[in-house]
Amino acid sequence: MTGRETRLGLGANWQQFTLLVVVNAFVGAMVGLERTVVPLIAEQDFGLVSRAAILSFIGTFGLVKATANLFAGRFSDRVGRKRVLVAGWLAGVPVPFMVMWAPAWSWIVAANVLLGINQGLAWSTTVIMKIDLVGPRRRGLAMGLNESAGYVAVGAAALASGMIASRFGLRPEPFYLGIAFVALGLGLSVFFVRDTVDHVRVEAAQRDANRPTSSSGSNDSSRASRLTWREIFVRTSWKDRSLSSCSQAGLVNNLNDGLAWGLFPLFFASAGMSLDQIATLAAAYPLAWGILQLGTGALSDYWGRKPLIVAGMVLQGLALFAVARLSSFGGWLGASIVLGLGTAMVYPTLLAAVGDVAEPSWRASSIGVYRLWRDGGYAVGALAVGLIADAFGGKAAILAIAALTVASGFVVALRMPSDSWRARAA
Repeated sequence: MTGRETRLGLGANWQQFTLLVVVNAFVGAMVGLERTVVPLIAEQDFGLVSRAAILSFIGTFGLVKATANLFAGRFSDRVGRKRVLVAGWLAGVPVPFMVMWAPAWSWIVAANVLLGINQGLAWSTTVIMKIDLVGPRRRGLAMGLNESAGYVAVGAAALASGMIASRFGLRPEPFYLGIAFVALGLGLSVFFVRDTVDHVRVEAAQRDANRPTSSSGSNDSSRASRLTWREIFVRTSWKDRSLSSCSQAGLVNNLNDGLAWGLFPLFFASAGMSLDQIATLAAAYPLAWGILQLGTGALSDYWGRKPLIVAGMVLQGLALFAVARLSSFGGWLGASIVLGLGTAMVYPTLLAAVGDVAEPSWRASSIGVYRLWRDGGYAVGALAVGLIADAFGGKAAILAIAALTVASGFVVALRMPSDSWRARAA
């Protein structure tokens, strides 16, 4: 591909962008298969009682996915995006078969090791490639489209697997869908997706050309482009106020998503909800999250990142509080939709904010570090929620995570600087 052919922007790259949206939908559908059915398999097929033991599959998934995110970002900068994407899909091939045929709970945990690799490599890479393609002007819209596709697919797969399970049983029928998802995602990635490293070079050149030079005549980007991996990790984790604010908010966001994934089906089942009702409740949250991101991502391009992040974190906390206090299907359905709205305000906006601050030359690595912290929230959440639920009950666990989520929003309000991304995107 020549420099003349490589242009930034959604319009100029709509075909590849759309293809990556479809690929990411299949990535999301893989994890959606588990959100209704696997916690119930733990209780009904394997007789697990401890919430901490049941949530172990989410903790394993989160730890592995967080680490895979880190490697996805680093290796995307080193060997190219497409190779990492294909590797992620190859890791996902055994997952539906292992869950279908698992003779022991350890097989489910092992399957989630591979699922974590699949999600970390494949989802991270589709995020990075879309940011590469679209350039700085519509980054929020791009992330809204990406995350919308992924989480609408999570919700649809959660609903579909639950409905199939209610008619045919928890295994193996719901996981036949996973075989199709892997085949389609891998095939599209191998034969049709193109790498986006040329787009990175174009954006880096444009940013350097628009950057003022220092008094010595050197470009200020030369030092930034030579950051070591350790320096990128430190900046993203705590040194840079914007990046570190995003990292902690992402961790808490996925902590409460792990709560919804692992504990909600058990919490609703203990209240006497049918499998169809549990499937509907399990799907409502990611579906609302996914659909509403179509608007919230684009909105952050105009309103700014910080207001949406702060408001979204507080709204999630209030929705979790409502789940703990309510006791009816209708009330829980409404609270799940509000939880999805709060998450939609936060999820694409955090990714766009990281893309705003990080330099193109080390942006993939910074996104990998951010996603390490964000998806580490699954592991932290599985441990914390399981221990609190075993000691004090499911309601107490939900209330504790609700308070933590609101507190995270206040951390962003106090620590993150006012939006300065508009000047860089102009």
